[in-house]
Amino acid sequence: MRPRQNGGGGIASTMFGKVALVTGATSGMGQATATALSTLGATVVIHGRDAKLAEEVVASIKEETRNPAVYYLLADLGNLQEIRSMAGAFRRDFHRLDVLVNNAGAVFGKRQESSDGLEMTFQVNYLSHFLLTNLLLDMLCECAPSRIVNVSATQHERGRLDFEDLQMTKKYSAQKAYASSKLATMLFTYELARRNECKGVTCNASNPGLAKTHLGYNAGLLTSLSKRMTDLLGKSAEKAAETTIYLATSPELDGVSGKYFEDKEEQESSEMSYSADMARRLWKVSLELCGLTKKEG
Repeated sequence: MRPRQNGGGGIASTMFGKVALVTGATSGMGQATATALSTLGATVVIHGRDAKLAEEVVASIKEETRNPAVYYLLADLGNLQEIRSMAGAFRRDFHRLDVLVNNAGAVFGKRQESSDGLEMTFQVNYLSHFLLTNLLLDMLCECAPSRIVNVSATQHERGRLDFEDLQMTKKYSAQKAYASSKLATMLFTYELARRNECKGVTCNASNPGLAKTHLGYNAGLLTSLSKRMTDLLGKSAEKAAETTIYLATSPELDGVSGKYFEDKEEQESSEMSYSADMARRLWKVSLELCGLTKKEG
């Protein structure tokens, strides 16, 4: 489906004419982000796994924002071929991409392997977004100034990457896997900003803080208990999404790239996240794991 021109009907116009893609947008912070972008007049494409749920969320956003230009694409982030197919579908159906929000995330109590034979937390939270971003980067370049927003987490500070066992086959814990995937997200954010292959394409990371989301319900006893505490003390999805929305839309951030934000304020991330050597090594390994050609990545 080709995006229609949107406007009128009470829609604010700060994102009018722009196209945004948000992963993991059928619930929680992703849905809140997609709703905000739609309210601002953007054509919004939400990513999900379940067609029925995606259709319901699209209808809900359209009704709430009075913006008819809301669509969905389906892909399992645990399947790299589906990511390639989704990128292909996006390129076929949409003529531009101004904002890419890599929001989707998961945590698994027991070690699981994807259909690609990779540890699921690493693939879903980081590697699939690395692939999607590289497959759509040329579209972002063509639409510059454009933005990439990667959703990270405070837990990245506890992350460690063992390049001899990135898939955690020797010793696995949900907390370590999640923290490592978010460290990988930070390294990716900074490396993409350093590469600056296209002037005008910025890449920043957001930390939503403690948020009430669906993340962690099936991730084992310890993480599940932590999840219950989060539900008691955490921010609403709408509040948690504010920094991501700010990074995606604020004129104040024109040209700002390679930064980490929490509560709409720039913050320092972990010392390890700034390692250019580690970032380059992760980039090389990620290209290999994704089967990306030099032209694609």
